[in-house]
Amino acid sequence: MMRLAILGPGLLGGSIALAARQRGGFHTALWARRAEAVREIQSLEIADRASDQLRPIVSDADFIVLCVPIGVMPALAREIAPMIQPAAIVTDVGSVKGCVAEALAPIFRERGRFVGSHPMAGSEQTGIRAARADLFDGAVCLVTPDASSDRAAVLEVRSFWEKLGCSLTELPPAEHDEIVAQISHFPHLLAATLVESVAAENAQAFDYSGPGFRDVTRIASGHPGMWAEILHSNRQAVRKSAEAMIEKLREIVTLLDREAPMTEFLTQAKGRRDRLRLPKSNTDV
Repeated sequence: MMRLAILGPGLLGGSIALAARQRGGFHTALWARRAEAVREIQSLEIADRASDQLRPIVSDADFIVLCVPIGVMPALAREIAPMIQPAAIVTDVGSVKGCVAEALAPIFRERGRFVGSHPMAGSEQTGIRAARADLFDGAVCLVTPDASSDRAAVLEVRSFWEKLGCSLTELPPAEHDEIVAQISHFPHLLAATLVESVAAENAQAFDYSGPGFRDVTRIASGHPGMWAEILHSNRQAVRKSAEAMIEKLREIVTLLDREAPMTEFLTQAKGRRDRLRLPKSNTDV
């Protein structure tokens, strides 16, 4: 039985614990920084063990998942490194991988084996009460080894996410950040900008919005602090995506006076969107 330690009891950490419990083969320990969060975990019976102390959670763990904000990861990694087993595998669920790999790989070079990962599953909802055992069913998980990654550890990280229901792709950290900027980070910024654009132009229009506007802007309801950190951490790739969108919009507005080219553009976009492989129960972030 794998001894699984999850550091951080939010949506992803809680969903990992629930998914592991549902599938079996795991003894799950969950760490939370606050005592009241530990009591909530215990009342919900999400994990086999919970504590606000790190040592009892990580000291005997085979596999450790960091489910804390990106900016917190380096300090937390330095704190747990002396406590973990030499062969323990450490991964994370961070939405940006370049800065995480650069910070964490050296910390776990002498003790533990770090391999980054990013399950493309989530919600605009936050907190452990939003956790779901099926959150990862059909979701893509991007595993992001670098040149120093132990190959056996990479395979174990892949196997872990497959057991939780994900399909796997490997990408170098830098390539991950470019791609995720295009399909996740910039879309979040775009949704928030659309909301603020309407507010600036005619706030009364919100009173008449239907499901289309709500669908397009849903992700703008995500946690502002978390998303500000993500956008800042991946700002170069997000800026590149934003500049490409600005140029594309300048091109597309010229089609407003030409119905046939606009129809062709919309038909092509519809076809691409219809061919997307969408998880049956998840919302990508």
